[in-house]
Amino acid sequence: MPAKKSSSKKAGSRKYGKAAGKTVASAMRRKTRGTLKSGKGGKGGTVKSRKQAIAIGLSEARKKGAKVPKKKSSS
Repeated sequence: MPAKKSSSKKAGSRKYGKAAGKTVASAMRRKTRGTLKSGKGGKGGTVKSRKQAIAIGLSEARKKGAKVPKKKSSS
């Protein structure tokens, strides 16, 4: 009899929701157009990094209440 994998997650559960993916995609489009700004109120410079654009998109998704894992706390 094969051994079962023990995992705490349900089979087929998503880490991020669909709404979160749409918000990140929107942020990526704004990055390529050059309208995505970093910092509070968009006063910062234009975002150049892909990673930074994704982080901004996930942050916006959290504010909207989409299914996004909590930020990793820096120690």
